[in-house]
Amino acid sequence: MDLRFAICDLRLSRSVSLAGFRTSNRTGVMALACSLLVPVLIACGGCEAPPQGAKSAAQQTAGQGTQLGDQSSATAPTGFGPARISILPLSEITGAAGIGQDAKLDVYVSLLDAFGSPVKAPCTMRFELYEHVRRSAQTKGQRLMIWPDIDLTRPTDNHKFWRDFLRSYEFQLNLRVERDRTYILEATYLGSDGRRLSGECAIRAGQ
Repeated sequence: MDLRFAICDLRLSRSVSLAGFRTSNRTGVMALACSLLVPVLIACGGCEAPPQGAKSAAQQTAGQGTQLGDQSSATAPTGFGPARISILPLSEITGAAGIGQDAKLDVYVSLLDAFGSPVKAPCTMRFELYEHVRRSAQTKGQRLMIWPDIDLTRPTDNHKFWRDFLRSYEFQLNLRVERDRTYILEATYLGSDGRRLSGECAIRAGQ
């Protein structure tokens, strides 16, 4: 009987120890799982998707850059229209034989933009001839001639007077002048936008 009781006590104590081991082992596994799961839950909490209408800072910056680019491209460039008129030194009076004799005036005119580059432009050109006053602060004296305005607003007429190799316009005008005398030639640009530009030069009547 004592041996049976001893065997039963041994089995009971072994069962209790195994149960305790299983319980402690299960508790350790649960603690380990919780320690691994908590950081994952915290990280996922920070990865919440933004609202549908929200935009990132990069997207907002890119959108603003696009809008600014559109505004700058829509702005019309300035400085490329005629800003000054110049009569080239090639201009000359030929065929002046005397008073009452017909001569010919060849005029080369350049329209320059704000950067000094020759440009074409729709306009009306006006030419006037004045006498030259010697030894005077005001060299332009009495007006002797004025020609009919030349219309360059139509592309075909504009191109007709344009000389591409000179980057200027060429005009031939008839006049009556005395030979070996100096005159003041004035050219006026009348723009289609209402602007008015004038330039003048001294020109001598040759043979």
